[in-house]
Amino acid sequence: MVDDYLRACELHDVEGLRAVLGRGLDPNAPIQGKTPARWLIEMYTRSDAFPACLRVLLDAGAHVEPEGALPVLLNDASAIEAAVRHDRSWLERRVTLPCTFTPLDGATWLHLAAELGHTAAVRVLLDLGADPNAAAGLDADGLGGHTPVFHTVNSNRHRAAPVLALLLDAGARVDVRVAGLTWGRGFEWESTFFDLTPIAYAQLGLLPQMHRDPRDIDATVRALLAAAGRPVPAMPNVPNRYVAGRPSV
Repeated sequence: MVDDYLRACELHDVEGLRAVLGRGLDPNAPIQGKTPARWLIEMYTRSDAFPACLRVLLDAGAHVEPEGALPVLLNDASAIEAAVRHDRSWLERRVTLPCTFTPLDGATWLHLAAELGHTAAVRVLLDLGADPNAAAGLDADGLGGHTPVFHTVNSNRHRAAPVLALLLDAGARVDVRVAGLTWGRGFEWESTFFDLTPIAYAQLGLLPQMHRDPRDIDATVRALLAAAGRPVPAMPNVPNRYVAGRPSV
């Protein structure tokens, strides 16, 4: 049953989750040291089905952390507006979550929404005054300090492309430079990169452990160059013919 649950989380399979819970899976009992909700939140898949999957867990009585994150996790613009009406300081709250990709250490809600590719949440957060250039916290090695745009430039399935456009329209800077980031900390694909701008970080999506489509990376780099007011070369060799033509090793 646990394997079925984890598979449903991986695929964002709403009916699969509902079926496993219906067979008696405890929505709050730890699985390999993590709650079922945490498994769903940390899973590497990014899709529009994530909020529906989370609602299945909530309906089953799951407890979700971090506190106050539900409006963003659910991509619920109305709930975000209600949270700010109730407590304006909610907008400034910071969270730390394990992340399969770009780190979420001392992250704002905008970082979290950008990581998940939640366009509705990003739009309303910006409308309510969230800072598109807010810096995340630093990890134990002093790496981090990145802005929300870093979560969009090599996103899973290019999901965060609309979020990138919203952030750029809101004044997100593309010349921010951070000392480094650890991608996928704690996972098999963990990789630490140094001296990063959004453009440099985007190009790292071409590395094999990042599993990104080179055409998506090309589109993102073009968008960032244009936003920076820099020339956008033709770059016709995408996907790269040499790489595509090499035998697997």
